[in-house]
Amino acid sequence: MRAFFRCFTGCAGEYPLTQAIYRCPKCDSLLTVQHDMKALAAESGEAWRKRFDARWSARAASGVWSKKEWVAPEIADDAIVTTGEGMTPLYPARRLAAEWGFGEILVKQCGTTHTGSFKDLGMTVLVSVVNHAKRIGALDVKAIACASTGDTSAALAAYGAAAGLPVVVLLPRGMVSVAQLVQPLANGAKVLALETDFDGCMKIVRELAARGLVYLANSMNPLRIEGQKTVALEIAQQLDWQPPDWVVIPSGNLGNASALYAGFAMAKELGVIDRLPRLAVAQAANANPMYRAFVAKKKDVDAVVAKATQASAIRIGNPVSAPRAMAALDAMNGVVEEATENELADACARADRTGLYADPHTGVALACARKLRERNVISATDRVVIVSTASALKFTEFKLGYHEKKLPEVESELANVPIALPPDVDVVSRNLQ
Repeated sequence: MRAFFRCFTGCAGEYPLTQAIYRCPKCDSLLTVQHDMKALAAESGEAWRKRFDARWSARAASGVWSKKEWVAPEIADDAIVTTGEGMTPLYPARRLAAEWGFGEILVKQCGTTHTGSFKDLGMTVLVSVVNHAKRIGALDVKAIACASTGDTSAALAAYGAAAGLPVVVLLPRGMVSVAQLVQPLANGAKVLALETDFDGCMKIVRELAARGLVYLANSMNPLRIEGQKTVALEIAQQLDWQPPDWVVIPSGNLGNASALYAGFAMAKELGVIDRLPRLAVAQAANANPMYRAFVAKKKDVDAVVAKATQASAIRIGNPVSAPRAMAALDAMNGVVEEATENELADACARADRTGLYADPHTGVALACARKLRERNVISATDRVVIVSTASALKFTEFKLGYHEKKLPEVESELANVPIALPPDVDVVSRNLQ
């Protein structure tokens, strides 16, 4: 079994996964990872299901690498850099579903991974491939680098540290949460806080990679997609290999939307599932280039200037994976929806009141799913999976700001503040009543 890079738009040519290449050298399009599907199809869909189920029940160290044949089959086992990512819970949000008129809402809790976001799934593959390439002399890497709004930098710093590889992260100064800033600092990465937004950071890191100064770790690199696609495989597996009717995912750079399609499409082609779910891409209204393209019925996503949003990780106006995501949208009969700041914050608060603890990006997905349900795009009998991309523990300032009614553009209808009382049982008793 083997996998290799190829041009996303179909130019001839194959490139090894160990090569530092990010775009097609012939047409400058994005690249994708192509697997030897003939070799994989030598096993039946039922055989793959049994193999993957056996590895899950055996409590494999990594949900990603439990599906190694479908991810990066030629990487040496001792080169794999893992922190036990994947195999995250699929939580049944029954109270929330009942309140909002859904048949079923399931939340895929990707924020329970090592660094607290789904970015771990892609980074374990990318760093493992780099580690393997260095060992066999195929790659001379001075540093692995990324532009980030927080979660990507945390994942890269952790996996780079585990592999003993130098890491550089470019962050937009003042635009990431304290928790997200602390993570790469703690893991020893060189953190460069630039006076620009994510798109500005991305422009610079791409140029650094083009000059051969760093190895690019953003989702333009399709190795990230290979790890993140296992979210789709896990969702199907946790539902006894029956895909849901809908998957709703918050998306900024749009790599995660294309990753879901890559996973579901591969599973369908190999007979592991019998159909594709529908895809809903959820964007913050303040950073919504794909939503604008969808509403205008355009095939290309035009760049916008992303405005401030509480969903800071998806504050991206020029998403590099837009062509991949548009293809995913077409293939999965998908839609795109947007959520305002008030809608995403209120969705988080309402979800929290039912036992969840939702980060603002999951709030975007929840709010968009609710709007789609209200318009009956999602029906009352549909099984809906919301992909929660990060832990809300990274966004304490957002949570506190909501309940203190300090968030811009947010009404905080469900604000809940502590009640200061003297240490008197009678006063406390009267307050309870």
